[in-house]
Amino acid sequence: MDYSQAIILGLIQGVTELFPVSSLGHSVILPAFFGWTSVVAAQSAPESFFLAFLVGLHVATALALAVFYRDQWIRIVGGLLRSLRRRRIELPEERLGWLLVVASVPAGVVGILLEHPLRVLFATPVAAAGFLVINGCILLAGERFRRRAAVRSVVAAHEQTPSGDRQLDTLEFREAGVVGVAQVFALLAGISRSGITMVAGLIRGLDHEDAARFSFLLATPIILAAGVYKLPDLLGPNGEGVRGQVLAGSVAAAVAAYASVRFLSRYFTSRTLTPFAIYSLVIGALALLRFGL
Repeated sequence: MDYSQAIILGLIQGVTELFPVSSLGHSVILPAFFGWTSVVAAQSAPESFFLAFLVGLHVATALALAVFYRDQWIRIVGGLLRSLRRRRIELPEERLGWLLVVASVPAGVVGILLEHPLRVLFATPVAAAGFLVINGCILLAGERFRRRAAVRSVVAAHEQTPSGDRQLDTLEFREAGVVGVAQVFALLAGISRSGITMVAGLIRGLDHEDAARFSFLLATPIILAAGVYKLPDLLGPNGEGVRGQVLAGSVAAAVAAYASVRFLSRYFTSRTLTPFAIYSLVIGALALLRFGL
């Protein structure tokens, strides 16, 4: 991997990790499209320099999210500590903190057990393209289901925002667990972590802004933990000869992730997942034609 490839992949990671179009899917499809044969081979290898590269990108993306949401994270962490001391939950930020904890458990456990074998098994352009098409269908289904009466009845049973949607801190813990389980499917290249968790939130009556905020807050500890867990790959033999490229790609990923979350946090105040669904369907179909024939 040369420096230009590292920077391009870092930018792709930073954008597509937060845009609901799957960072892993793009990192599999685009190197194959560009003819980067060494990168393509490394992605599906049990051990390779690409593992070390992903560590840097994950940590950089998580740090960018943490910086953007730093004020909220200070309140959330403080709320968690207060609730532990009092042994009860009283304030909204305390409840939000525990909702994030509950939602993080499924992806954390499954990620430790299955992330590596799933990446090796499905890190092919054809598989990623197929899952990207499925991702588009999931986003469209989420928008369609959100407008149904069943979702409106969920909203009616809880405290609402001025727009008539459900407030984020009224989610029940079992519902947060469902969002966490949905996040597990993002281990498949082509399924977007932010997209599928947003859909899970929309189905439970959240508006797009709160669904996106919960998704981005939830992504921060999960992505950071994934990077830290695999830190030995970067410090060990897999990282030899590519640590400079890892640094360059990580800086690019951090800048792109910060710009992306800043844009999306405003975008979802008034807009939907539909454009990203169409993008996923079109790009996935084109990639299937390109690599599947």
